[in-house]
Amino acid sequence: MASADERRVAITGVGLLTPIGATLDAVSESLRGDASGVRTQASWSSIGHLATRLGGEVGEVPLTGRDRKKIRSMGRVARLALVATDDAVADAGLTDLTDPRVGLAYGSTHGSSSAYVDFARPLFARDSFEGLPSTSYLKFMSHTCAANLASYYGVRGRVISTCAACVSGSQAIGAGVEAIRAGRADAMICGGAEELHWTHAGVFDVMMATSTRYNDRPSESPRPFDADRDGLVVAEGAATVVLERMDLAKARGATIHAELLGYGTNCDGTHVTNPSADGMARAIRLALEDARLPADAIGYVNAHATATDIGDLVESQAMHSVFGAAVPVSSSKGFLGHTLGACGAIEVALCLAMMRDGFLAPTKNLARVDPRCAPLDHVIGAAREARPRIVMTNNFAFGGINTSLILGSLG
Repeated sequence: MASADERRVAITGVGLLTPIGATLDAVSESLRGDASGVRTQASWSSIGHLATRLGGEVGEVPLTGRDRKKIRSMGRVARLALVATDDAVADAGLTDLTDPRVGLAYGSTHGSSSAYVDFARPLFARDSFEGLPSTSYLKFMSHTCAANLASYYGVRGRVISTCAACVSGSQAIGAGVEAIRAGRADAMICGGAEELHWTHAGVFDVMMATSTRYNDRPSESPRPFDADRDGLVVAEGAATVVLERMDLAKARGATIHAELLGYGTNCDGTHVTNPSADGMARAIRLALEDARLPADAIGYVNAHATATDIGDLVESQAMHSVFGAAVPVSSSKGFLGHTLGACGAIEVALCLAMMRDGFLAPTKNLARVDPRCAPLDHVIGAAREARPRIVMTNNFAFGGINTSLILGSLG
């Protein structure tokens, strides 16, 4: 019979690249201050009928010293994932990723959009494949992050690609948890990535879901839960966590950042774009049930809250139906924008920083809570000093796909 620790899942490594920092120390400092990773994208002015000019940028992806042959099939999104994963693996102290008991689960909304545009423009301009690089498809295929990372590290265990818009990163982490609990893996490298591109902004722009009133004041948007919010801001980044069986992590003396206590995922089953408070609440309750915890055990909720009109309202209703107004809540997206397929993994990393350093980040740009939102204990203004032992982070995607993850401190 399996021991209790064989079903427990430890987080032993974390790596990230975000618009507000590339280490836990850096993002911790940013979340305690008034940092903003959102910038005006001047080059977007040349794109016809694109109203938003705001995007969250990482900047140059540091690839010095890496084998050029191994990264030539990677577009920007996979390269972001690679840097985050290198840091996570080093942090965990894993030395043999070719062990068949080590697997990988990684997601993004889709592949590299810049690589796809570079491929499609000449193709459709002359109806010919002449001169197109052989590596083009490998950069923009939907599972480019998972496939390229597996090849780069020589992974022999299971490889899972999650491609579910804004829950891609959180579903990858959930898949890792389930693989370890089921005895199919001893360790899983999990995360999500996204690159910034004007096509991403355009997708939401045509739905009238992007922020446009703050084009000349980028640090003031997005504004989750705020009465003056006017839409989301697309962004880029990546985050990777290394998950391990708790008993094996302890046996090798690994540093354990936190325990992954619970995971819940479901579908609204109602509409592709209109979210359901009931569906969100059910995902939250599934995570609590999985962790065998009551709602009042949660000390903080990191909300998905992208600053869209309906999305924030419905999410507030879902949280209130489970927690009432007792649990502190904030959204990280005011600091860095919406990193789409990366946000679930990035927000896990941000929660680890908060748990480690004893504070709750505020919702940046939340000045006046929309009175239509259900009442919640919003963290507003300055960071709140606190040491929550158990935190929850939620993400919700098109298609009504919902996820909830619960992290616990071992301290």
